[in-house]
Amino acid sequence: MTEPPQPRPAPPEPDPPGPGARRAAAPPVTVAVAAARPGGSDDQAGLLARLRAGDQRAFAELVDTWSPVMLRVAMLHVSSRASAEEVVQETWLAVVRQLDRFEGRSSLRTWAFRILENLARTRGRREARTLPWSSAFPGDGEGDGGGPTVDPARFRGAGDRWPRHWTDAGAPVAWEPPPEDAAVAAEVRRELRAALDELPPRQRAVVELRDVLGLSSDEVCARLALTPGNQRILLHRGRARLRARLEGLYRGRTEGDGGG
Repeated sequence: MTEPPQPRPAPPEPDPPGPGARRAAAPPVTVAVAAARPGGSDDQAGLLARLRAGDQRAFAELVDTWSPVMLRVAMLHVSSRASAEEVVQETWLAVVRQLDRFEGRSSLRTWAFRILENLARTRGRREARTLPWSSAFPGDGEGDGGGPTVDPARFRGAGDRWPRHWTDAGAPVAWEPPPEDAAVAAEVRRELRAALDELPPRQRAVVELRDVLGLSSDEVCARLALTPGNQRILLHRGRARLRARLEGLYRGRTEGDGGG
């Protein structure tokens, strides 16, 4: 009588890596990310060393990344785009001149934008642009009348079986392919850029500072002289407009593909 086959022993588990084992190298940190690191961090120290050594590529990356947002912020304080452009140029010159004196107590980004704000406010005072926000803009929603951020027609009415739920036509649609897909990424970036340019000035500045530069709500409030409540309203309405613009783009793509 044959014996039943014996189960094979489980393979031994690999030994855990010892203290001297090498770890996978972390991906390199970009210049913009390093500039946003808190004061005293290794990433910030490395970037400062590069800038102080005259690394033109690192400096050019900062200029390309920050200048559009700097221009938006400067335009909130001065009377014209030309003045704002001059403020941005003066800011970069001041950054270069004062870089050796930067003590690294804050992030490099915070320090550079503080220089920008001081220069913009000084120029704004010279231009006698002293209207308060409440007088210059019609309410917290800034030009949109304080209306709803989503069209009420997309929701079911009070007499419906499911009031305030999405209608069939108004329900959000899946974004296919996703925005990061290479096939649509360039189109999405163009649409977002156009939508940002169409936002009212304060909404645009808040969205860019929060979602492009990654500043905290407290930092944005301090830079734009906003209350926390106003900052939340402006950010919500700005994001809602961008989301609606992208949703319109995807709905158009779906209809163009036959409604699939």
